[in-house]
Amino acid sequence: MEISTKSFDDFGKKLSAFNIKIRLLDDSFITVESAYQGSKIFENGGPYIDLFRRSGFEIKKDPRLHESGKLLKFIFDDEEWGLNPITAFYDWLYLKALYQNDELSNKLLNYNGFTDIEFNPEKSVSCQARSAALFVGLYKRNLLNDAMRRK
Repeated sequence: MEISTKSFDDFGKKLSAFNIKIRLLDDSFITVESAYQGSKIFENGGPYIDLFRRSGFEIKKDPRLHESGKLLKFIFDDEEWGLNPITAFYDWLYLKALYQNDELSNKLLNYNGFTDIEFNPEKSVSCQARSAALFVGLYKRNLLNDAMRRK
């Protein structure tokens, strides 16, 4: 299953981090991409929570994400996340979004392989296809509930 906005399958598009949503503590919903980008804390700024209400395409153009210095950590829902393991925060957001959406997660369990044509390892470390595979693997090993516990 190709998971990106470029997928030929509508289901793959729905699974894109630009489209799949995660519930906030106030019961509102934002995309995984906006949660990830808006939660970043840099040496010269952040978190930029105004990004929570923007589209992924708008977020990618925000200069603060490139001009605020070194990435130090993430803060989301009043929880602090470090940078190691390197993909832990992104994976947790993506898994949480799937965990909160029975329709998407149940359908996802019918697939065994995932791709993300948009992923470029020279620009990013997090990959939605990898996170989807992690979700399926944890589910099939009955470890998903443990993984979804808060830190």
